[in-house]
Amino acid sequence: MITTNPINTATSEQNNSTDSLASYIGQSYIIAYKENTDRLVQVLAEEGLPCEVIRQINKPEFANYSRSYLCLMNHRRAWEKTAQQSQPSLIMEADFVPVMNMGKLPLPFNPQESKLGIAWLYTCAPQIYSVSAEGYAQGYSTAMVAYVITPESAKVLIELSEQIREKYGATNYSTWDSQVDECLRKQKFKNFIPYRNYGEHGGIPNPEHKKNGLSTTHQADVLIGKLAFMPDYAIVKNSPSLLKYWQIRINARLKGIARLGMGKFLRFKIVKQSSTPQRML
Repeated sequence: MITTNPINTATSEQNNSTDSLASYIGQSYIIAYKENTDRLVQVLAEEGLPCEVIRQINKPEFANYSRSYLCLMNHRRAWEKTAQQSQPSLIMEADFVPVMNMGKLPLPFNPQESKLGIAWLYTCAPQIYSVSAEGYAQGYSTAMVAYVITPESAKVLIELSEQIREKYGATNYSTWDSQVDECLRKQKFKNFIPYRNYGEHGGIPNPEHKKNGLSTTHQADVLIGKLAFMPDYAIVKNSPSLLKYWQIRINARLKGIARLGMGKFLRFKIVKQSSTPQRML
């Protein structure tokens, strides 16, 4: 495990609720292709979050499918399983690296929220829309690296996957994950983001992102605790490199600070229009 981390202090969401992530979740799913998921499965089991690994199915007709669409199909399988459950699910991609004691962390939303759509535990390009009286942040994120959904919101996401297929087709690239927030809010669901990420996107650059003019990598700007194990991006010549790790982590932290300063995380217009601007600030 990683024994040092620039962020290792209590956060506001730790003060909001005594309900832990492990006590709230009914089932966990790991979305995978060929990745080794042994470390992640072991950590989740130790955290009281036993999981099922859902691996992408290989079929000849999938040869020309976009990787983004194949990813969507795999997430949909987890949504379909969640829709049949009675409790919310935690869904993670195989390159997610959780923080230590993630199962004991409090939820970044009110556990009594009846219209929970999605709660991102890892955020990419996040924005805050509002802050509740209890201190929970409703907002936006893209990237479906780690998140919580309910059986009700899972059914809406299944409908979204059908819309994506009809609009873009199976062979074309789409940023379908950026449409999740709007899709759920249109159905009156509330979406939440944490102030600090419950883990890290530990994967290597996605070539499809670069091909379509998007950033090839994305990491958490700030973490709620120490990572449980070394991310793949910090492996150099088959050995973990703390230097590589810190280079990437510091760069991600600086990007987060820059987004805050530029009004991209907390948009100036949103603060100005808010009925509770001081709470948001």
